[in-house]
Amino acid sequence: MSDLESLLNKVYESAEPELADLEVLLSLEKEEARCLFDFADRQRRAHMGEGIFLRGIVEFSNFCARTCCYCGLNRNNKMLKRYRLTRQEVCKSVENIHSCGLSTVVLQSGEDDCLDPFWLGSIISEIKSTFDIAVTLSVGEKDRDIYKMWRQAGADRYLLKIETSDKELYESLHPGMSFENRLHCLRALKELGYQTGCGIIVGLKGQTLKSIARDILFFKKEDFDMIGIGPFIPHPQTQLKGQDAGSVFLTLKTVALTRIVTKNAHLPATTALGSLEGDSRTQALSGGANVLMPNFTPQPYRPLYEIYPNKRCVQEQVTACAPCMETMAASLGRPIDYARGDSFKKG
Repeated sequence: MSDLESLLNKVYESAEPELADLEVLLSLEKEEARCLFDFADRQRRAHMGEGIFLRGIVEFSNFCARTCCYCGLNRNNKMLKRYRLTRQEVCKSVENIHSCGLSTVVLQSGEDDCLDPFWLGSIISEIKSTFDIAVTLSVGEKDRDIYKMWRQAGADRYLLKIETSDKELYESLHPGMSFENRLHCLRALKELGYQTGCGIIVGLKGQTLKSIARDILFFKKEDFDMIGIGPFIPHPQTQLKGQDAGSVFLTLKTVALTRIVTKNAHLPATTALGSLEGDSRTQALSGGANVLMPNFTPQPYRPLYEIYPNKRCVQEQVTACAPCMETMAASLGRPIDYARGDSFKKG
C-alpha cells in the first residue's frame, strides 16, 4: 500500500481526522488526486449505493434583505429585476417536478423579510396532501417557531449553508449577520427533526486550505444529512466582483474528502460546478457526489435568480433538465434513483 493510500485509510477510519492530514490531501496535485477521487468514489458506492438522486429546485423569490459580499441577490444589487412567484406558479412547478418522476422538491429563495411564513406553510401543506414527495426548504435564517410551523406543515428537510465555518471570515463576508445565530439556526433545525443540510463555497477571499479542512471537520462534528459544496463565482454587482473564481479542482478535492470523512451524507454535484470550465458535475459524481439538482423554476424568472453570473441552464424550459440528468448518469454507467432519497444517517 502506498503512503497516499495509507493516509486515505487513516483519515477514513479516524473518528477525529487530523487537520494536517486533511490539508495534505487538499493540496494534492492532479496525478495524485486521482487516488483521492477513486477512494472517495469507492466510499460513495459502499455507503450510498450506485443511484444518483434528483432534487427539483423551485427558486420562488429573488428578494433578499442580506448584503452578503459574494451573492448577486444581495439587496444592494439595484441592477437585478426582482420577482416573487405566486402560489399558483409554485404549485404548478411542483406538479412539473412530480410529473417528471422526481420525489423531492426544494423551495428556495433569498432571505426575504416579506416572506409570509403562513403563506409558505399553506403551500407546504398543499404539496404534502397532493403529492407523495419530500419537501426541502432553503429560505435562510428564521425564528425557531417559524421553523417549527413549517415542520408541522410537512416540510422534511432544510438547507442552510454556512459558507465557511471560520467565524471571522464568515462575519467579514456577511455584514450585519452573526455566526453564532447561523449555528443556532442549524441546531434548531436538527432539534426539530429536519433532515438538515449545510455547505460551503470554495475560493472565498481569505479562505485557506486550513479553513477548508476545518469546514470538513465541522461537517463531521455536526453530522449533517446533506452537504453542498461549490466554487466561488464572482458577480459584478457584489463586493467581491474583482476576485478570481474558485478552483474547480480544489472544489472537487473538497467534495471527495468530505465524502471520505462524513461517509454517508448526501453530496450534490452542484450547479456551480456545472457553470465553470465547462461542466464538472460528472467529475464530482465520479469523486464522491451522489445527487443532482435539476432546475424547475419557470420562465421568465429563472435567469433572474442570479446568485452568480453565467449560471448553467437558465434559458431551458422547465421539463428539459430531468432528461439531461438521465444522460449524465448514463455516461457514468449509473442509474437515476427516483426515490425520495431520505437521510442515510441513523435515527
